[in-house]
Amino acid sequence: MEAIERHTIAVLVDNEPGVLARVIGLFSGRGYNIESLTVSEVDSVHGLSRITVVTSGTPMIIQQIKAQLDRLVPVHKVADLTAEGAHVERELALIKVCNTGEERIEALRIADTFRARVLDSTLSSFTFELTGTAGKLDAFIKLMAALGEVEVSRTGVVAIARGSDVSMPMLRDKADGL
Repeated sequence: MEAIERHTIAVLVDNEPGVLARVIGLFSGRGYNIESLTVSEVDSVHGLSRITVVTSGTPMIIQQIKAQLDRLVPVHKVADLTAEGAHVERELALIKVCNTGEERIEALRIADTFRARVLDSTLSSFTFELTGTAGKLDAFIKLMAALGEVEVSRTGVVAIARGSDVSMPMLRDKADGL
């Protein structure tokens, strides 16, 4: 049996209605799992968005996912950041913890250790902002959950290749002379 691998895949697509639904439909229609999904416009001049998908499967399944994504009409480029080499992954989370007394002091101490910022504070709650790897966020949330009731909102993974490699180059406008 082949090992299950986790891959981060970046997809450059036209920024138009229905494109995200088509990408998600590709995954759901074939029973592939999406662990994280982020999308945002990255080039307003050319109307392009970047979708970052974290998924897992056997090497054969990952190859199928990339091939099927590449065949979608609004897709310009598919880059498997995991397969292409070193890359940076980050996620943003807002974490609200409700507590009183000594738990509040401990929450602030832990937040300082994790370099989390306090965005909101009341007499019975803190809302922290934390950026980092999924593992770092998971660890922080677990510690906060031990100190009180927790509410979490996460962005999902964004990723980019390390170094001078450019997996998803921006289109250059010929009229600008670039």
